[in-house]
Amino acid sequence: MKITAIIPTLNEEIHIEASIKSVDFADEIIVIDSFSTDATIELAKQHDVKIVQRVFDDFSSQKNFAIDLAKNDWIYILDADERVTPSLKKEILSIDLVQTTFVGFYVKRNFYLGDKQIKYTGCQRDKVIRLFRKSNCRYNGVKVHETIKADGLLGFFKHRVDHFSYRDFDHYMSKQKLYAQIQAEQLHERGQKVTLFHLFVKPLVTFIIHFILKLGFLDGHAGFLISKIRAYRVLDRYMNLWYLNNKKNNSNTNG
Repeated sequence: MKITAIIPTLNEEIHIEASIKSVDFADEIIVIDSFSTDATIELAKQHDVKIVQRVFDDFSSQKNFAIDLAKNDWIYILDADERVTPSLKKEILSIDLVQTTFVGFYVKRNFYLGDKQIKYTGCQRDKVIRLFRKSNCRYNGVKVHETIKADGLLGFFKHRVDHFSYRDFDHYMSKQKLYAQIQAEQLHERGQKVTLFHLFVKPLVTFIIHFILKLGFLDGHAGFLISKIRAYRVLDRYMNLWYLNNKKNNSNTNG
């Protein structure tokens, strides 16, 4: 059974070649690009891949669009900052995709911040569906941290994928601010109100969960900073939401 690998990209010149090489087991590789302005496309063209450019609207729509273009029913989708390890590749190739009763497989990820692997702080349970049948699986409509809705049984890989998510803490912080803004917009669309609990209690609880309950202290100073940034993301989300709600109320009043 043949596999199509899909790699969504936007300015991923530092990752794209390693990402492509890590899925060299695939019979087809599609790079779905959101009009990168760096060397991503030029570097991708040096490999045997199909390149499609599409204006980005949300992560789910972007990935579903590429899935519809795939020639094969089995899809392996990975972010450009992910690497299929040799052991995971071997495990994927050992599966009889014709006979299996699973419609998709979860894979756990080794989370890296720069060159440092973060083993705790909530990262130890990070898992995503990466190999799946497109006839049974579809990404949902969530704008950020999208998930796959699967119609059927899901299995688990024993081996992990390496996830080089963030170059450094500044990069991590900037991404969290972006996610906070997107989530605030989603909450605003649902009519969510902001309370003192959201602004003062929830950020503190988030820090405690990641640093204490999810063993962030075992990652040392890095675990402390990650827990702190995640707490700030919660505060930033609701501050953005407060601004959006207040802007709407002022608009209604003036109108």
